[in-house]
Amino acid sequence: MKKLVLFAAVLMVSLFSINNAKAQVSLNINIGSQPVWGPTGYDHVDYYYFPDINAYYYVPSGQYIYSNGGRWIWANSLPGQYGNFDLYRSYKVVVNKPKPYLQNNYYVTHYARYKNYGGRQTIIRDSRDTKYYVVKGHPNYNGNKTVVVNNNRPNRNQKTVVRVNQNTRPSQNNGRGNDKGNNNRPERNNGQRGNERH
Repeated sequence: MKKLVLFAAVLMVSLFSINNAKAQVSLNINIGSQPVWGPTGYDHVDYYYFPDINAYYYVPSGQYIYSNGGRWIWANSLPGQYGNFDLYRSYKVVVNKPKPYLQNNYYVTHYARYKNYGGRQTIIRDSRDTKYYVVKGHPNYNGNKTVVVNNNRPNRNQKTVVRVNQNTRPSQNNGRGNDKGNNNRPERNNGQRGNERH
């Protein structure tokens, strides 16, 4: 009886930890909240840091954070002084630490080489990966908040190609056997072997 109770207790703890792990995974994926100008490759993003303008973007609230007179300002859009800043072409650094703007000196020095960076990141808007179809503004936006990160299913839009052996003829005798007795074998052309593919 003690073994049964112990087994039940272990089973309950295991089930509880599995449910907690699932909840944690679902909380750590926020692809649908990321902006279309964000770089691809991240299932979870808290902040973006923009080296070009030394500012941040907070994904959960969709707000920009920039310095003004020594204070950090939170706003729904960037001020006019950043009018020439292009979110789609600028380099973005993904930061998943709380309040990175309070350690701004680290980000300024560590990512200075990406200021006016000539290279280009692949952004969500330009991605053909189906997991980004949940991002509002994506050309293939489906309005669904469910994200399938890896479904391992074949693409159903692919065409199936069936190759037909050119050396065989369909039977014309409705299954009654062949008068020549060759049992529907492929016909040979002038003694040459036919092209057989396996």
